[in-house]
Amino acid sequence: MLTAKTLGEGARAMQAEMREFAKSVPRQLLLDMDADKVRFPREFLQDAGRRNLLGLRFDPRWGGRGLPWTTEMVALEEIGVLGTSLPCLWSLVSIVGEAIHVFGTDEQKARFLAPMLKGELAAAEALTEPRGGSDFFAATTTARRDGDGFLLNGQKRFVVGAEGADVILVYGLVEGIDDPKRAMTAFLVERSEGVEVHHVYGLMGTRGGGTGRLVFKNARVPLANVLGGEAGIGRGTAVFHQMMVPERLTSAGGAVGMGRAAIEIAARYADRRHAFGEKIRRFEGVSFKIADSLTLLDAARALNHGAARAADVGEDAGTVRRLVSEAKKFATDSAWTVINHAMQVLGGIGYTNIYPVERLLRDCRLITIWTGTNEIMDLVIQHEFYQQFLTQQPVARDVEADAAGGEYADEKVYNEPEGRA
Repeated sequence: MLTAKTLGEGARAMQAEMREFAKSVPRQLLLDMDADKVRFPREFLQDAGRRNLLGLRFDPRWGGRGLPWTTEMVALEEIGVLGTSLPCLWSLVSIVGEAIHVFGTDEQKARFLAPMLKGELAAAEALTEPRGGSDFFAATTTARRDGDGFLLNGQKRFVVGAEGADVILVYGLVEGIDDPKRAMTAFLVERSEGVEVHHVYGLMGTRGGGTGRLVFKNARVPLANVLGGEAGIGRGTAVFHQMMVPERLTSAGGAVGMGRAAIEIAARYADRRHAFGEKIRRFEGVSFKIADSLTLLDAARALNHGAARAADVGEDAGTVRRLVSEAKKFATDSAWTVINHAMQVLGGIGYTNIYPVERLLRDCRLITIWTGTNEIMDLVIQHEFYQQFLTQQPVARDVEADAAGGEYADEKVYNEPEGRA
C-alpha cells in the first residue's frame, strides 16, 4: 500500500476521498449484484457523481478535476477493493469519457461528457463482436450514410451496461471505404428503436453490470453523434488506440486493489487462526505466501505508476503502449496469483461465501481476458519493444563485445536468408 509519505498531497487527499466512497457502498448492493438481483446500479454512479469522483482526469470545464493519471491510479486501487463490477462502471466514465474528451466536439462534451461526470448519464462501450474478439479490425458492424446521419447495422457482445447505459460508444465500418482501418468510425449511440438487447449473460463473476449483446438494426445515428462530427468519420482507429490506454490502466489499477483486499483478509486470518499450538502465520507455508503476495502487489503498483507517469508526461506512443500493456498484464496476473494465495491461506473456509475471497477470485478471472487478453498484451509488448530497439542508435556500452571470444565474428552464425538482414 502507498503510505502518506509516499504520496503527494493531492494523491493523499484523493486516496482519502476514495476510501470514504468505497466504505459508503452498501454491502447489500454488492451481494445483490453478485446474485444478479441488481442488473445496473445507477445509484452508484449518481453517488460518485455527486461527490465529483468521476472522470478525474478531465477538464474542470466539463466537471472533471484535471488530475494526472498517477492520481487516478491511487483512486482505482481504492475502488478496486470492491471487486470488478462497480470499479468497471466507475472506469467506464474514464474510458468512454477519454474518447469524448480527446476526440469529441465541444457540443458533444456538453451533451455527453458533462452529464456523465455528474453521474446523470451512464455510458457503455461496444467493441467486441461474436466473430471478432481480439481481432478488432475483423468487425462487421457497418454504418451506411443516410442523409444527415448513418444507419448502423451489426452486433456487439460482452457490453457492460448493455442493459442500463444511456449512451454507447460503438465502433463500426463506414460503407464505401475498403480499408477497415480507414473505414472504422466511433459513434455515440443513444438508445432508440434500432438498439436491441438480445442477451444478458450469466457470468462466473463481475455480475450486476448488465453485460449483454446488443443488436443494431438500422439504428439511426445523426451526424452530431459521430465522435468528432464530420471530421470524425474514419477516425475510429485513432480512437481505438487512444482508448487502449484508459482501458488497460483502469484494469491494472483496480487489480491491485482487489489483490490487496484479498491478502489483507488472509493476513488477518493467519494472525488469528491457530494450528499445532501456533498462529498459522508462523508456518513458512503460510508466511511465504503472504510475502510473495506483498512483493507482487508492490511490484504491480510500481509498474502501474510508471506507466501512468509515462502517459502523463507524454512519452512517445510506442513506449506508452508497451508500458500500459506491461502494467495490465502484470497487475492482473499478479492479482490472480495473490487472490489464489489468499484462498490457500484461508483453506476450506476460503472456498465458501463466509469470506469474499471466492467472489474476488471469480471477479479476477475476467480481468486477465478483457481489454485485450494478457496474451495480446505479450504481442503488444514485444512488438513495441522491437519497433524501438531495432531502430535506435546504441547509447550504452556494447556488452556483447565483452566476451573473451567476442572478436571471433565468424563464429556468430545467424543463418539469415539471402537478401534479408
